[in-house]
Amino acid sequence: MSATPAALLPEDEPERLRSLRAHEVLPTLIEPVFEEFVALTAQVFSLPISLIAVVEEDDVYYPANHGMPGNDQQPRVEALCSTAVQQSRAVVYHDLLLESTALTPEAARAAKENELRFYAGALLQLPNQPPLGTLCIIDRQPRTLSAAEQQLLEQLAALVSQAIAVRVSCLGQPTGGLEQWDALRSQLQEELRELTALVRYLFTRHGVQVPVPAELLSQVARRLNDIKTLLDEYHRV
Repeated sequence: MSATPAALLPEDEPERLRSLRAHEVLPTLIEPVFEEFVALTAQVFSLPISLIAVVEEDDVYYPANHGMPGNDQQPRVEALCSTAVQQSRAVVYHDLLLESTALTPEAARAAKENELRFYAGALLQLPNQPPLGTLCIIDRQPRTLSAAEQQLLEQLAALVSQAIAVRVSCLGQPTGGLEQWDALRSQLQEELRELTALVRYLFTRHGVQVPVPAELLSQVARRLNDIKTLLDEYHRV
């Protein structure tokens, strides 16, 4: 029997858990390319922390982690990502100290103990499946998040979701799938590292601004569309 309060469970929780396990989501995410995704996400928003969270039955796991070393998992009732899965939508908490009514007491306490003040999470989903977790960004001080920034976070989450789906598809092939995924993973890592370096250069040249300027967001969005095209090509093979 689950130890997670019923109020944190979405209506499709049994189906959601079956999908997580059938697609072996956690093993899929233990790949260097997903570390590149969270490193890029933290860089784009000039924030110290970005995580990929997988919401399991009673615990939340963080298989890709930038900025919170040692934070591999925590009880679901304490995890901010749980609220996004429960509501089946992206969530933004501009100041966690002011969100006591939106969070469980355990989550509010954990955020305070970890000195976290800002959280935004966008859903990760396989095609036609319930949410499996989030791609999130976190700060240790309150922060605003513009509509354009939230849109870019959701674009990044969609790419992570697509990369998971492509890996599942590749490794499900009777022959040649592993080699196909290895080739794609190398290309993805190269693209993500180049984009991370570009964003770092732009911030160094123009300075960090909050919210992130629309011009920079549009440059990142265009490069992300190129990565999506790469994933689309592999998905059709």
